[in-house]
Amino acid sequence: MLHINKIRDCRDSCIALLKIKNFDASNLIDAVISKDNERKVTQQKADDLLSKGNQLAKQIGALYKTGKAFEANMLKEESSAIKESSKALQTKQRELEKEIQDILVQIPNIPYPTVPAGNSDADNITIKEVGAIPTLIEGAKPHWELTSEYNLIDFELGNKITGAGFPVYVNNGAKLQRALISYFLDKNTEAGYIEYLPPHLVNEASGFGTGQLPDKEGQMYHATEDDLYLIPTAEVPVTNFFRDVIVKEFPIKCTAYTPCFRREAGSYGKEVRGLNRLHQFDKVEILQVQHPAKSYETLDVMVQHIASILDELELPYRIMKLCGGDLSFTAALTFDFEVYSAGQEKWLEVSSVSNFESYQANRLKLRYKDDNGKTQLCHTLNGSALALPRIYAALIENYQTAQGITIPKVLQPYTGFDIIK
Repeated sequence: MLHINKIRDCRDSCIALLKIKNFDASNLIDAVISKDNERKVTQQKADDLLSKGNQLAKQIGALYKTGKAFEANMLKEESSAIKESSKALQTKQRELEKEIQDILVQIPNIPYPTVPAGNSDADNITIKEVGAIPTLIEGAKPHWELTSEYNLIDFELGNKITGAGFPVYVNNGAKLQRALISYFLDKNTEAGYIEYLPPHLVNEASGFGTGQLPDKEGQMYHATEDDLYLIPTAEVPVTNFFRDVIVKEFPIKCTAYTPCFRREAGSYGKEVRGLNRLHQFDKVEILQVQHPAKSYETLDVMVQHIASILDELELPYRIMKLCGGDLSFTAALTFDFEVYSAGQEKWLEVSSVSNFESYQANRLKLRYKDDNGKTQLCHTLNGSALALPRIYAALIENYQTAQGITIPKVLQPYTGFDIIK
């Protein structure tokens, strides 16, 4: 969430920039400043009473020492009244702090100044496009037909045992999935990321720390009896490794493979067919905790790293700078990667890489000490390197031949075969 001091110091610019996200924050920002003003007055009153109470305690002690018990007892009555007033002010202060936080969590992150205005995909800016659109064989098929023909994925079996959106990978299909995961992890660790295998369920504090709660509560699977949430991405558990941490050295670089779980309520139709949108899918994530002065330089490096993986897979892709209307609630700047799916003749999003600046760090209390020894908020960044389903779909569609589905050279050491016949 935004820091109250930033909102107070830059009220007008915050409101103006949030309009790029199509969010009118004026009422919420004015409300939170007003509540914070009230909190400051309450804090001052409490401090004044505390000071007065301390002075009285010294006076009472001195009176007892000089045998003036009557005068001391009179002051004790006054001291008791001050303590009661102080408790009431402390209670009010806690209530105000909660009200301030309840307002702050409703305000999205402020977009970076270069974020373009807009409301839809058409307003996103193409930064780079790489690779030629493949020309497929006559009678080429989309991936949902290929996975059935080559016995790679059994969607009906997944529907039987769980429901729609929970595919079962079979034989060479499972090996290809595992090969992609291993390849992505190897690429990330070679780039200096430390590999983790985190839990797949998180508590409410973790969901709040990265901004999934309360914003995306309806999209998460909730184990209500234990009050735990199935993770929508490895970003949630891994970023929470650093909750309440004072960072001593930058950068912190993490990568993790996990299954991801998303309810995707309201998703239906041909746009979600096959692997295009699932309730459970595999993803390899990269994450960095960085010094604020270097976070945007780091964002560029992360974008280049993801691009290098797609270059090696020889998949045509493009990099998009998201417009304000497409930015997530927590992101300040996001670049999306889309690969071209020749069997469907359309672009598919396979990665988002984002800088959250201090938005998550403020929730997490993730800090460092500056040169003056003062605690400051870190910046957090993360990206998919990469999400499996649409990479898988584009790969088998683009690599289909009359002889079978060929495997990119970079994956062959992982699969153990060069073609699926």
